Amino acid sequence: MHRLSNSGCLIPIFCLLLALPAYGSEWLVGPQRALKLPSAAARLAKDGDVVSIDAGLYQGDVASWPQQRLTIRGLDGSAHLDAHGNSAEDKAIWVLKGNDIVIENIELSGATVPALNGAGIRFEGTNLTLKNCHFHHNQMGILTGVNPNSDILIENSEFNGNTVDYPRYGKLGHNIYIGNIRRFTLQASYVHDAGTGHNVKSRARENYLLYNRITDEHNGSSYLVDLPDGGAAYLIGNLFHQGANTENAAMLAFAAEHNQSQPNQQLYLVNNTFVNDYPGGAFLHNHSIVTAMLFNNLLIGTATELIGPHQQNHDLKAPADQLSNPGSYDYRLVAGASAIDKGIPAGFAANGFPLNPQFVYRHPRGSEKRRQQGLIDVGAYEFIDQPPD
Repeated sequence: MHRLSNSGCLIPIFCLLLALPAYGSEWLVGPQRALKLPSAAARLAKDGDVVSIDAGLYQGDVASWPQQRLTIRGLDGSAHLDAHGNSAEDKAIWVLKGNDIVIENIELSGATVPALNGAGIRFEGTNLTLKNCHFHHNQMGILTGVNPNSDILIENSEFNGNTVDYPRYGKLGHNIYIGNIRRFTLQASYVHDAGTGHNVKSRARENYLLYNRITDEHNGSSYLVDLPDGGAAYLIGNLFHQGANTENAAMLAFAAEHNQSQPNQQLYLVNNTFVNDYPGGAFLHNHSIVTAMLFNNLLIGTATELIGPHQQNHDLKAPADQLSNPGSYDYRLVAGASAIDKGIPAGFAANGFPLNPQFVYRHPRGSEKRRQQGLIDVGAYEFIDQPPD
């Protein structure tokens, strides 16, 4: 694989020749490279190429990427694209148009557009994978369109502060907004402080939220998770926190907009930890006619309820003293907690997807194997998973 020298280049045509990869595979971007900005690589890269960006700050640089099977990755840490209010196509810092795209080790912030939905990434193709990325302080974190054949995977990533001034503009910004696609998976990620918008909103037919920390910490969001079109949803091993100043009473909403009367839907909540600081709030508002199936969820908070059809299996309501340090969002169990050994194995797969939790969230933006001793504990953590101080 050809790598460019770190020396600068004074002649633009010669710089372009230096930038050409020997095997059409990798383009190197950085202050000391022939290609100084990611947007330069966006104009040159071909289908199937890799764009590798040196760690550092790239201010005001935005781009549209038409390529298929493209990989864009930060090297030796995160490459930070701070748009400073710029956007490509009045849409996003990066507009990704191709199929089968992988983005790794990238930080995206500062996107604003007149339509008030300026995103870190606007995805318009089919199939996207995001790994170890950070989206913050855009109007939207990630925004995707309608594509019934598309799968989107986000893992080990962080989204926060992507919002719009709702009292001023009457618009909502969301940390994650997934359109009508086939399948959305969010795992081992940290999504927080969406402001007046939602932390996670997805219209996908299938949604898998696995081992994440989704929380109101400094700003109260609207919903922590909004699945407005219903569908099939599997929420396993997550940490959920709703702040006292939330904009909506429910932590999770299912089928609030469409498909309320459709019977062929599923909603499974397994071994999650819910902490609700909003007086009178609800852990779940299921707007559909289907029965939400709950197993081994730890419910922390007063005057909270489950709204809509549901069946509970070994859920446990408990005070906050069950948790190591809830004020710091440390939701591991303390010794002697009533949740220890009080769960029940989910014991089966739903539509081929196993419901028993396999991992636990590890802060920040990670996970590790869930180790079990005796009966499974209620909630997102096993007591024995606590590391030594």
